[in-house]
Amino acid sequence: MDAFYASVEQRDDPALRGRPLAVGSASGRGVVAAASYEARRFGVRSAMPSVTALRRCPELVFVPPRFEVYRAVSQQIRAIFLDYTPLVEPLSLDEAYLDVTENLRGIPSATETAAEIRARIFDTTGLTASAGISYNKFLAKLASDQNKPNGQCVITPGAGAAFVEKLEVGRFHGIGPKTAEKMNRLGIHSGADLRAHDLAFLQAHFGKAGAWYHAISRGEDDRLVTPDRPRKSSGSETTYSDDLITPEQVEAGVCDMADDVWAWCEKSGGRGRTVTVKCRYADFRTVTRSRTRNAPVNDRETLHETAVALVRTLYPLRAGIRLIGVTLSTFDGGEEDAAQLDLLTPG
Repeated sequence: MDAFYASVEQRDDPALRGRPLAVGSASGRGVVAAASYEARRFGVRSAMPSVTALRRCPELVFVPPRFEVYRAVSQQIRAIFLDYTPLVEPLSLDEAYLDVTENLRGIPSATETAAEIRARIFDTTGLTASAGISYNKFLAKLASDQNKPNGQCVITPGAGAAFVEKLEVGRFHGIGPKTAEKMNRLGIHSGADLRAHDLAFLQAHFGKAGAWYHAISRGEDDRLVTPDRPRKSSGSETTYSDDLITPEQVEAGVCDMADDVWAWCEKSGGRGRTVTVKCRYADFRTVTRSRTRNAPVNDRETLHETAVALVRTLYPLRAGIRLIGVTLSTFDGGEEDAAQLDLLTPG
């Protein structure tokens, strides 16, 4: 979906249409959850501090998020997807992979299928969507960003490797800013640079991820579209208007976030073994502490006790705390990335 949260707000309030809009809080500690395309022209982006966004765009209008509305619209869109294929793998409220190789409507072309789905989304919701069409998930994801908003892009099997080689590695889905910086230090700036290095070199510098980088630099990705993926984690975090400076304040904040996580666990029946606490100091330094238990966390009190014990390892506090997050992960008994928060942010 195109600027999903912001587009929903502009759809529902005509006075907001055509104006630079941010979904989030304009308070001193607020963060932009989503920005309209009008706001993006000023450099406003999601996850940007609100004060920075207002500095870049003084005319920026902030509206509070309405996640219940976004979820309802997301369900409408998901229903449309399922009219075409049962192989739908959601990534977030506003994004999903679809395998339409054998679609339920017998449409011979994935390009035609994407165009029809986008038209139905607009007719049903009044919102525009963009699509990436290709022979694997990695390339489809890249293609989906090429012609936004309200467009689509096709990368054919014969063009995959050539498409990748022209892109900066920082644009690759799955390569974050830190990894991109490391690649740049190694002289790897583009897909072509990445492909020039053999598997042994990439594994030596990037460990297990080296094989993945070796494959995608050649336009290769064998991952299947997997519907109803198991939830890997449940997490909650908040940024405070005033820094937390005492242990009592910090532990109360940790318990509040743990309560949010446990509410989801009770609703879903999910249970995890790894508890992670995330704290961001007033100077923006961020630290995490994790503990993986032998058995799943089965009650709120155990989650509280584990999370509080983790945050106590940070005492005495080196500075005030501006953000606290708690995550529960390792739901399936495997080793999950315990530091990953499953937050309500747009894809």
